Amino acid sequence: MEQSETEAIVSAQRGHFESGATRDIEYRRQGLVRLRDAVQANRGRLVAALKEDMGKPAWEAYLADVGTVLSEIDLAVEMLEAWTEPRRVRTPPYLIPASSSIRPEPLGVALIIGPWNYPFDLVASPLIPALAAGNCAVVKPSELAPATAGVTAEIIASAFDPAYVTVANGDHRVASALLEQRFDHIFYTGSGTVGKIVMEAASKHLTPVTLELGGKSPCIVEPDVHVWHAARRIAWGKYFNAGQTCIAPDYLLVNAAVKKDLLAALRRAVKAFYGDDPAKSPDYARIVNERHFERVLRLIEGDVVVGGESDRDSLYIAPTIIDNVTPEHPAMAEEIFGPVLPVIEYESLDEAIRFVSEREKPLSLYLFTRDSGKKDRVLAEASSGGTCVNDTMLHFSNSALPFGGVGASGFGKYHGRFGFDTFSNLKAVVERPFWQDVYLRYPPYLKMTGAVRRIIRHVF
Repeated sequence: MEQSETEAIVSAQRGHFESGATRDIEYRRQGLVRLRDAVQANRGRLVAALKEDMGKPAWEAYLADVGTVLSEIDLAVEMLEAWTEPRRVRTPPYLIPASSSIRPEPLGVALIIGPWNYPFDLVASPLIPALAAGNCAVVKPSELAPATAGVTAEIIASAFDPAYVTVANGDHRVASALLEQRFDHIFYTGSGTVGKIVMEAASKHLTPVTLELGGKSPCIVEPDVHVWHAARRIAWGKYFNAGQTCIAPDYLLVNAAVKKDLLAALRRAVKAFYGDDPAKSPDYARIVNERHFERVLRLIEGDVVVGGESDRDSLYIAPTIIDNVTPEHPAMAEEIFGPVLPVIEYESLDEAIRFVSEREKPLSLYLFTRDSGKKDRVLAEASSGGTCVNDTMLHFSNSALPFGGVGASGFGKYHGRFGFDTFSNLKAVVERPFWQDVYLRYPPYLKMTGAVRRIIRHVF
């Protein structure tokens, strides 16, 4: 895609936005309904494309890339009027008589750049609040999931005029050409390295950005857990989509008193999920491409207690656990984004909290304990974008919760109303009547009464 093409796309969308069409609530609702109908009509094609791109099991593909999108659309359609209504807020006594409100207004033209690991959900889920808020949007899916990107383009084209919403498919050169344009908001999901490039490009136009990045999400396990339940929930979160999930448990911090039992339960859970040979399981995904296959494979070294097998031809890496990992291990140097779980032992919760707090703030943190005091300590002392207690990843699926990172794991929130607010200007409005005025606010100030002047001298 040439620079002139991206200029034409953005120009057409800016013209459509300035026409005022997207400010109409019913226009937004109809767009969301058309999107829902198009996704429903193509859900089978989406599942097949996700299988083609990265071997996703049908249930995982539907659950994480299709079902979540349909749920978000339904919520936005249901709540659209409530979200767009002015929000009355308190007016302080010194402004009375007056009323104060927050009035959401659309930003303009948004750019949404998605990743390859959930290639439909992570462009459609930001698109939904962008449209609900009254914006136009350009969607850039990942070229590393080409089959899904193609179906995504067809879904969008069937539901929208390109002056309203369009898909720009292609490699990094297309993304670079788009980033040269002036948008009113950029929403990027992906790596921190590319996130810096996006932010630098946005700064040239002072465009606000939302960065949904990743990081090494820790999973802390205390001795008082139900070991089998904890193991199943950890294994599910880690090996869902073959570990290619930004909120997957990245490494395991396990108390020495429960480590032996937990590792045995994790081994049992992997077998229960995927059988004796996970390579033959229809429920286990594959690595997205050979470059990532090689990257993940290099991290498997040391005391491998589960898995470790691989097959380059099918891009298969087994569900793997590495015990007795040190902070210097290769798997601790970067976000793993694959089915490899390093295990680090600790003696006290203080040690675990310190280990997490000394590192970059993660996108998610997982804690397994029955002790409410320990839970409160970890929630208070270990910062993260989101947290699950006694489970993994489920916070992402609750649209009543904001989803996003903190620090190096990103900034800005979305899902439900939080996404609507992200793509809106929350305009502050104060309204006053003419029937009363306060003379003290106006010069000349020397005409104030003696009592008022004495108060001012006392204050200043």
